[in-house]
Amino acid sequence: MWKDIQSRETGRIRSNTFANRFKSRRISSLQLSNRKDFVSPHRGSINSLQVDLTEGRYLLSGASDASAAVFDVQQATDYEASGVIAKHKCILSVDKQHENGHKFAISSAIWYPIDTGMFITGSYDHYIKVWDTNTAQVVRDFKMPGKVYRTAMSSLATSHTLIAAVTEDVQVRLCDIVSGAAAHTLSGHRDGVMSVEWSTSSEWVLYTGGCDGAIRFWDIRQAGCFRVLDQSVTQLGIRPPILKHTVVSKKVSAAKSSLGGQNRLKTLQSRHTGSQIIKGSSSAKSSVEKSRQKRLHPGMLSTLDRATAHYGVVTGLKATNDGMYLLSAGSDSRIRLWDIESGCNTLLNFETGRMQTNKAIQLATSDDPALVFVPCMKTVKALGMWSGRTTRMLRGHYESVNTCCFNSTDQELYTSGADRQILVWSPGGTVEGEMVQDEVAEDEDNWSD
Repeated sequence: MWKDIQSRETGRIRSNTFANRFKSRRISSLQLSNRKDFVSPHRGSINSLQVDLTEGRYLLSGASDASAAVFDVQQATDYEASGVIAKHKCILSVDKQHENGHKFAISSAIWYPIDTGMFITGSYDHYIKVWDTNTAQVVRDFKMPGKVYRTAMSSLATSHTLIAAVTEDVQVRLCDIVSGAAAHTLSGHRDGVMSVEWSTSSEWVLYTGGCDGAIRFWDIRQAGCFRVLDQSVTQLGIRPPILKHTVVSKKVSAAKSSLGGQNRLKTLQSRHTGSQIIKGSSSAKSSVEKSRQKRLHPGMLSTLDRATAHYGVVTGLKATNDGMYLLSAGSDSRIRLWDIESGCNTLLNFETGRMQTNKAIQLATSDDPALVFVPCMKTVKALGMWSGRTTRMLRGHYESVNTCCFNSTDQELYTSGADRQILVWSPGGTVEGEMVQDEVAEDEDNWSD
């Protein structure tokens, strides 16, 4: 630690490099915290966790007992063991006893992106509710056609306040908080949609993963999806077709130079047109089909693409902070990394284990992103983003883990699951301890006892 500080002072490393090294060192030493404890008020499986995007201070949770709670992760409400263990009790909670509360399990709980004054919950009772944090009252509610699996709001949006909701219905719905009605629907999936994620580089782009195994990219300003990910299309695939045109042009130029005549070009053209006439009679059916496809609505064209990203349900999506890559989890117990610009499968082999197949899971990434945190039944695996190897196995839950939420402010990881507990994984040791260790290591030599 002291060496990095000295290098920063002398200007040998930049400030952002120093910060990244410090954060990566803390993240690589994550362990179950014995100094911070969340007192969970939930009596059912916790299905959703999110830290607010403005202050990084308040943690929102939603559970299967139709309750939602808010915790202050920085200021404890009580202390135990002579002030060593900080107890964090919920500062706000709503449940089915509330006059406007949900009747069935809450599957999704998210913060309003630019203010902690509102949060949104989605439930299996077919409702999405917008809550006022100060009064604990519902200010908006939206009726959905089926169970709500996930909701999401864009952290970049400045032109809209849309909630993207995915349900057991095949359509994705966009609900407007201002008008209190569904703005429009996105059609293309052939089965229920279980996961949704907004782009981290554009406020208009949305990613959805369905029970049909497909991941679709949407631009909400136009009809139909503009891309369907295919696991067989990789970065080692066929070269762009522009190379074929260059080869044809080279052959034509060689013919010109060798025979050097316009007569030769005319004969080539006549042969080409003659072959087209002969082929035209045999390919009339295909040309009619192409003309029919061109007349179809763009939204209908997207439904014809039946490519799949997973051999099963797409249970989780997570876009990296730089907006360049998309992580997806499936019921086939696979984690795939996609290049967003090209839509190609990067073929990175993640060392995952068995994952849940009947419900959505929540992935998390660190800031770099250097690590990916994946719930694998009772454990959480920390996988290298670019290597796919398991760097740490976090064990502490007694039942299946549903969610992972990373707090970039304190470099802490919060996990929850079917055991109704919220566990805190914090960096091991302290900054002062690291400095003392480095100082002792510098003073030691081969003659030291």
